[in-house]
Amino acid sequence: MKTRIVIVGGGTAGWLTAGIIAAKHSANKTGAAQTEIILVESPDVKNLGVGEGTWPTMQNTLRKIGISEKKFLSCCDASFKQASKFVGWRSGNDEHYYHPFTLPMGYGTVNAAEHWLVSDDKGDFESWVSAQGEICKHNLAPKLATMPEYAYALNYGYHLNAGKFVTMLQQHCVDKLKVKYIQGHVEHIISKDDGDIASIVLADGQHIEGDLFIDCSGFAAILIGKHYQIPFISQQHILFNDTALAVQIDHISDESPIASCTVATAQESGWIWDISLQNRRGIGHVFSSDFCSTDSAEEALVNYVKSDPHLSSRDISARKIKFNPGHRKSFWHKNCVAVGVSAGFVEPLEATALVLIEKSAEWICEQLPRDRQAMTVLANRFNNLTLLRWQEIIDFLKLHYVLTSRNDSEYWQQHQKADSIPDSLQDALTLWRYQAPGLYESNQRFELFSSASKQYVLYGMGFLSAQNQNDSIVQKQDAMVQRLRSETLHKTEKLLNALPLNRQLLNKLKHNLL
Repeated sequence: MKTRIVIVGGGTAGWLTAGIIAAKHSANKTGAAQTEIILVESPDVKNLGVGEGTWPTMQNTLRKIGISEKKFLSCCDASFKQASKFVGWRSGNDEHYYHPFTLPMGYGTVNAAEHWLVSDDKGDFESWVSAQGEICKHNLAPKLATMPEYAYALNYGYHLNAGKFVTMLQQHCVDKLKVKYIQGHVEHIISKDDGDIASIVLADGQHIEGDLFIDCSGFAAILIGKHYQIPFISQQHILFNDTALAVQIDHISDESPIASCTVATAQESGWIWDISLQNRRGIGHVFSSDFCSTDSAEEALVNYVKSDPHLSSRDISARKIKFNPGHRKSFWHKNCVAVGVSAGFVEPLEATALVLIEKSAEWICEQLPRDRQAMTVLANRFNNLTLLRWQEIIDFLKLHYVLTSRNDSEYWQQHQKADSIPDSLQDALTLWRYQAPGLYESNQRFELFSSASKQYVLYGMGFLSAQNQNDSIVQKQDAMVQRLRSETLHKTEKLLNALPLNRQLLNKLKHNLL
């Protein structure tokens, strides 16, 4: 039986969702269409355009959709992202730490953090368990030029031009995956007697019927918000930031370095993101309007840009984006499911926006309901899972703030107060004081943040879990850990000598020299 899916809204959310579902369901082995996918997009709506950093999950997403990595890197001015670098979050000075995309040495077999905690030669945690931070310091690529697409020496995601990414996805979905594209503004929604959406009506009078409607209409939330009135739950009492100023600044020359990580530099009342593409950098100041004026935030952003010798700092004109951090009370209601900003939005720390689009679209794709009764069951499961994911995201983002020793502004002081910290995170911090995060940290199969991610942030921020050096498990694993340490040091040295600069590898790809 044919299923018709109507996606309302384009942008990254709409076209990624269309691509992920169409790649699996648009045709069966005989070539007959199983699922018809229609994407409706208003020509008046502009893409938000600030989600320019991905997780490594994007590699698999692009591969499943059928897009070559070389084409993606070329079409989207994209570069390799191997980590997030946090500057000034711990004390407000120039100190920094990395959250790399490569797991700590021996992960799954041994908890290296337990051994680092009792080590006499600690150094920083990330360097002790991984080579990736050192690679990022030198702006090196995560792979050799001879490696196939999506293969790597160190795990990576991407930095990308969001506008060009949407254009590439649209073309691929329409031309290769047979997604039907309609431009038009949604004027009315016609409901069935049971409350399901029967069809949407466009400004030109066209009726578009569907079995499942996916709301990717961004802040407008045309279906899930305006039509179904699903409440929005603000999380501003936990995550204070509600405003962003975004700019795009060209590299000063074609030889300017391309950073291997997203740089997040703490400010008095927020932080500045810095994402390096092939031709430019996307930079923005995320802050709380309760603690900082727009003029002050813009001044800090301009100073950041002008202090960097690798940037062409002419015509710094920032785009202002206001948002209320939070999410819907539920995400799948009747035969409508929200994906992307229509479901929720928080600050872009750790590039969670794109990965949640990927994960939501994948779940819908794998569990695509062919029966209305089945849809009700799946909707309940999706709502439970997605709510857990939002709670996990909020806890993890807040973790970056609560461990600071900064007291130079009310913003940082308020972040450390217990009444702004969720109970679930307070419980976790209590546990982590006595033991390092480990594989049994969660029983959730679909968790977003592994114990490794929590370790990188905790110990990067100077948190120390109590650990007994005489612990029998630590003693038994000592020889294994020493071997892993030796291998990590050897790998770091080997990669430093072998890997090309990001700029070098991307230039070769761009000029078809591979």
